[in-house]
Amino acid sequence: MTTPRTPRVLVVGIDGVRHDLLSEVAMPRLAEVAGAGFLVPVEVDADTPTMSGPCWATIVTGVTAAKHGVWGNHLAGNRLDVFPDFATRLAKLDGRRTFVAAGWEPLMLAMSGGPLFRAPGRSSYVAPAADTPEAWEEVDEEVIREAVHVLTTADPEASFVYLGAVDETAHFLGCGSRYRDAMRAADERLGRLLDAVRSRPGHRQEAWTVIVVTDHGHVDAGGHGGTTPEERTAWVACAGPDIPAAPPAGVIRHVDVAAQVYASLGRPADPHWTLDGRPFPVARPAPGAGPDATARVPATVGRS
Repeated sequence: MTTPRTPRVLVVGIDGVRHDLLSEVAMPRLAEVAGAGFLVPVEVDADTPTMSGPCWATIVTGVTAAKHGVWGNHLAGNRLDVFPDFATRLAKLDGRRTFVAAGWEPLMLAMSGGPLFRAPGRSSYVAPAADTPEAWEEVDEEVIREAVHVLTTADPEASFVYLGAVDETAHFLGCGSRYRDAMRAADERLGRLLDAVRSRPGHRQEAWTVIVVTDHGHVDAGGHGGTTPEERTAWVACAGPDIPAAPPAGVIRHVDVAAQVYASLGRPADPHWTLDGRPFPVARPAPGAGPDATARVPATVGRS
């Protein structure tokens, strides 16, 4: 009799990565996830500003801005007490072990109307030493070091790790060569998280779902908040047990990410939560297919 694997979920949020540039910039570790499951474009809801605050709130709560009440990067007036993030909900309702690491203040601190993550269990906030692309790269490095430590020495059931340097680079320098370098650096950091999961002593007894998601894109000169396709087109990549290889176009939405976290942990969302999202479509595993994104290394989707 086969012993059931223990479910675990890792969500990696990489802020401000343009979908159209994924075909130009080699990101082999993101391609591992895509090749073991899928990577699809996601259109930001027409009623949601293409800004980090409302987009990340939608991603981690599973409801639209009309419910969570975050309309900009200042989170004042939110309804996050009614519609909390998945880490807080899991920690408070079920006593689950959750972990969140990030360096952007509104996500973690009681400032600017935040935090978005209210009581996520274990958490790590890394403040930038300055508001520069270089300082944000250092923040992402520290966030990844802390996340790797937690993933290899502790046992979080659901984790969210945020990388912000790509977005900050675009704001300062536009979407040119430095932006592409930041994308590659984020991919390398994603790879260290995947390697950390693989190195866990109990990895063979665990069923990992890995979700990688961006919130919005950028215009060429850097910046967002408008309605251009470059700003409004985000993306989600996912691999794990029963995750489809190629869901139909337009099926996956930002609100579905939190719903998938609950489903992957075997914790169906309660109807009274009134989530707007639903779990990703279930696919039948192919014969001989690995159980999660850390079991296979498919071909890359990008080019150098």
